[in-house]
Amino acid sequence: MLFNKKIEPCCSYCRFGVKISDDEVMCLKKGVVSASGKCRRFKYDPLRREPPAHVLFDAKEFSEKDFSLE
Repeated sequence: MLFNKKIEPCCSYCRFGVKISDDEVMCLKKGVVSASGKCRRFKYDPLRREPPAHVLFDAKEFSEKDFSLE
């Protein structure tokens, strides 16, 4: 998914943007813009993409029966 060619444009993972806060990006072409913004100069950089946070596993929700193959 990170290297998909048909990625939805977003300034937070554009080649021309540098993240300056959680909701702002410094764009080399447009200046300070919203991290969720987009423009026609968008060039995808997969190394700027942050993977989603992991979901923590709560073992109290399950019993031993949930993990058996029988």
